[in-house]
Parts: sequence; structure tokens; C-alpha cells
Amino acid sequence: MFTFDVVPGDAVLNTLRSRRGDVLDIVARTYRSHEAGQTVNPDSCFLRFPEKPDSRIIALPAFIGADVELAGLKWISSFPRNTENGVPRASAVLVLNDYRTGYPVAVLEAAHISAARTAASAAVAATALRPGGYGGSRIAVVGGGVIARNICDYLQAAGCAPDAYLVHDLHEPSAQALAAHVRDTQRRPAAVTGDLGAALEAETVVFATTALEPYVHRPFGAGQVVLNISLRDLAPEVVLGAQNVFDDVEHCMKADTSPHLAEQLTGNREFVSGTLAGVLDEEVRLTADRPVIFSPFGLGALDLAVGAYVLQQARADGTAVSVPDFFGETRRW
Repeated sequence: MFTFDVVPGDAVLNTLRSRRGDVLDIVARTYRSHEAGQTVNPDSCFLRFPEKPDSRIIALPAFIGADVELAGLKWISSFPRNTENGVPRASAVLVLNDYRTGYPVAVLEAAHISAARTAASAAVAATALRPGGYGGSRIAVVGGGVIARNICDYLQAAGCAPDAYLVHDLHEPSAQALAAHVRDTQRRPAAVTGDLGAALEAETVVFATTALEPYVHRPFGAGQVVLNISLRDLAPEVVLGAQNVFDDVEHCMKADTSPHLAEQLTGNREFVSGTLAGVLDEEVRLTADRPVIFSPFGLGALDLAVGAYVLQQARADGTAVSVPDFFGETRRW
């Protein structure tokens, strides 16, 4: 009952890199569990700083029943200026709690978990929203950071095989690094463009930036798939001109995300087509005459599900570090 483990970053990263297929399955299954009401996923709590308006630390609590039976909390910081010093924007820890007793059972380095679940979410959506596959098409990635790199890795793991990638980032070295990564890992053409408009013409467009407000005002065309991972790149009129799929509608309608701005502009949610779980279960039907935008706010339940899997694997591999006597008292009297 009173065991407590720490899973360091190297162990998390090695587990995730070698088991991307499992992570894709876990994310798809968790979306379905969430849709079926088998999770508790409260609103995230944002800690902001008056003198650092671009930075925040977010608490994402969650519970998953079914076959997981764990509660937990992801505590993740986003400090975009870190990238100016070559340091990743995000850092995180994940605490897992036993559902029976409430006692914490482990803490895991979670920046890798967060990146993996975000990327897997994008890849699950990509396969569901373009069921005909990616042959004969291009994928453009706007933003060249850690999340973008992970998304490209998970797109490959999910079998998304475009003819080429196109990368755009205001920081050209980041764009060049991501393009080189795609060429090296996928043996697939990947070019860099300084022209955002050219990237927006690709059949599939992935947004993975640190933008705080919309800068894309041109509409997308019929048949385009947009993975709106960073959530704030698109002006509300762009959202209103598309079919819109969410991980969780209620969660996305807050914090001035692009869908939230669309709701504020119109005063309604008539632009909502449904959830990704609905698409996966063929309960949401999309048409080819309009673009599709997938907007995932990011569910703490996904971090919990992936983290539980990582903990299980780390214990089996012997890479989890046990902390004896972590709890000072284990008896009431």
C-alpha cells in the first residue's frame, strides 16, 4: 500500500520512444472512455504571473475508472522565453494516486508524457479525419519545436505517409532542424518555407506554436484537414468557416482559444460538429465540401492514462526508482 516510485525522464523517454503504437492505442481508447463518462476531468487551473504574461503553470487533475483506476495531477509549466536559451518551453511532473486509498504511488517526469499524448492525439485525429490516407498529399507544420517534432514522429507511427512535409517557423533554425529530423527519421522530403501562405495551402496543416492570439485570417479550403494543436493561431472567422471537431467541447470553450473566440463572436456553438470520439465511433459524419479543424484543449485524463502505462513499463523494466519510507507515518496510532 505504501510503495512510492519515481520515474525519471530518461526512463520515460525510452519507454515512449519504443512503444508509440501502444500510446496511440491508449489515447484513442481514453477518448472513448472519456466520451462514455468513465473519467473525471475537471477544468485546468492556470497560475499566471503579472510580470510574465506569456508564461504559466497549469494543473490538470483527472481520474480514470475502467481498467486504470487511478487519479492524478499533471503540473506543467509553459515558459516560451526558455527557447531563447535553447531550453525547452515546457517542463512537467505527473503525480499518480491510488483510487482505493488516495495515497500517491508515483511521480513521473511528465514533459515527455505531455508531448507524447499531445502528439498521439494529433495522429489519432489525422488518421480519423483523412481515412483515405496521405498518399499524394503534403503535411505542413507551422512551428518547429518539441511538440512539432513529436507530432511528426507519431504521424509516422500512425501510418500517415505524405509525399512531403513543409515546415514554417519564425525562427528559421528551428524550422531547419525539424525538416532535417523528418528527412532523417522518415526518409521523406521535407522543405522549409518562410512563406506562411505557402504552408497554409497544404492538404493537411498542423499548428504547434506558442502564439497567444490569432494571426491566420484566410479561410481553409474544402478537403483540408487542420490540426489546431496550439489552439490560438486561427481567427474566429476561420473556425466558423469549417467543420469543427474537439477532444472535449466544453473544455475548449475557454481561455480565449480560437473556438472560444468564435463562440464569443457568434454567441452560440452552432459551428461545433462533434468530438473525435464521435468520429472514431462513426457517430459524427463529416463532409468533403468544407475543411475540418481538430481542436484539442488537452485532457488530463490522457496524461493519466499514458503515465499509468509508463509506470507499469518502468516497473517491469526495472527503471522505476523506489523510494522506501516515503511516507512518514503509515498507522493512525
